[in-house]
Amino acid sequence: MPSFIGAIDNGTTSSRFLIFDEKGELVIGHQLEYRQIFPHPGWVEQDPMDILGSVVTCINGALRKFELQGNDLRSLKGIGITNQRETTVVWDKHSGRPLHNAIVWSDTRTKDIVHQFSESSEKGADAVKDICGLPITTYFSAVKLRWLLENSQEVKEAHDNGTMMFGTVDSWLIYNLTGGKEGGVHVTDVTNASRTMLMDIKTLKWSDRCLKFFGINADILPEIKPSSTMFGEINFEELSQLKGVPIAGCLGDQHAALVGQHCFQVGEAKNTYGTGCFMVFNTGTQIIPSNMGLLTTVGYQFEGEPAAYALEGSIAVAGSAIKWLRDNMGIIKSTEEVNDLAAAAEDNGGVVFVTAFSGLFAPYWRPDVRGSISGISQHTTKHHLARATLEATCFQTRAILDAMNAESGHPLKTLRVDGGLSNSDICMQLQADILGIEVSRPQMRESTALGAATAAAIHLGIGIWKGGFKAFTERERGSKDILQTFTPTTTAKGKACFK
Repeated sequence: MPSFIGAIDNGTTSSRFLIFDEKGELVIGHQLEYRQIFPHPGWVEQDPMDILGSVVTCINGALRKFELQGNDLRSLKGIGITNQRETTVVWDKHSGRPLHNAIVWSDTRTKDIVHQFSESSEKGADAVKDICGLPITTYFSAVKLRWLLENSQEVKEAHDNGTMMFGTVDSWLIYNLTGGKEGGVHVTDVTNASRTMLMDIKTLKWSDRCLKFFGINADILPEIKPSSTMFGEINFEELSQLKGVPIAGCLGDQHAALVGQHCFQVGEAKNTYGTGCFMVFNTGTQIIPSNMGLLTTVGYQFEGEPAAYALEGSIAVAGSAIKWLRDNMGIIKSTEEVNDLAAAAEDNGGVVFVTAFSGLFAPYWRPDVRGSISGISQHTTKHHLARATLEATCFQTRAILDAMNAESGHPLKTLRVDGGLSNSDICMQLQADILGIEVSRPQMRESTALGAATAAAIHLGIGIWKGGFKAFTERERGSKDILQTFTPTTTAKGKACFK
């Protein structure tokens, strides 16, 4: 019987479950969008039960299709999980029920808390950066958790009484899928933990100093594990057909894409164009502190191997700007229309779109900035606005690449890309022109899910991943990826439009 590996991919606006064969080829998948909650301007929430429900629905949907193809469910040997990072979930350890809606990574309600913590230290926003690698911003989990403690009496009481459990979305999913209140496992992996501002990136353990700084009790935190190891076994009533199947891989989505794109060598980088846009640059076992607005983070860790570190540049708004054109402005009826509209314009017609819906992330870190569109005239059409929307992400990516080249000492020659916007030929050609380097897009673009599946399959020794991490990377180095490469055709200017 052939072996297969599954991947849960929880994104910011939808969940998916994909199944890969022994060669890493995609067999089948199922996707479902779930509800986003916007209580106030700048606030973004999700119901944790909606997240869990969407994942379970996707698993069952994919398994039905899998069986219809003539496959036996017993051939699914394991599951990996990848998830939206920094999104903060708190729940009761006795009932297993959420204590509050999840606060999403792009939420900016914590601006005042960020200011207070920054003002409390001589180092300002870098108060704990030497420990966790991250500046104090609205982006990361610790300040979201602090907001919950200060604004929800139920959360505060549960925290103080020791009945609260905290986690990013991976922890919430693993806890429920392995039994919930009936013995569910409370764990996370090093990549997700590295996005909380609470983990020491050198020791890969929770930092007493960071916990004290933010006023958070250690007993609410999950156990930190490598990205590729045994996290638990499926024990969920609505997934009885998978009872006992191991969860053997877990990475935050951008780290999973780094693994899925096989960026295992120092100096290799990928850029994922999803709801936001995230460039991750492998720095190997070297931890490189950033002085230019980048983030120092854990790239991945396979069991028995040292952690690989990375520099990251995060853009808050990428694909979500396309959805804004569709849902808020009604300029397009489907996200795919942007490609055709932008291609019909020779240039942006002088239109510049600063897509700062949630402030500006790397390398600026300006939560106070809001989006703006300038350069509009009677000449302006929806084609110009579509092109300017794509350029917004491309120019911000250029700013991040400039910082990475300066700090890493390994100037990037080729950028590997994935994610929804990477399907746009015009966007990727614009990106190559604006960066001045080649942009390579793989034929199989489910890099994030593939990364989670890879982590699980390496631990379980399945198919092309037999023999462990080192053996797999040696074999991978000799393989030939099928890529589509976009080569710069012009020298694009205008990167200063975001300064």
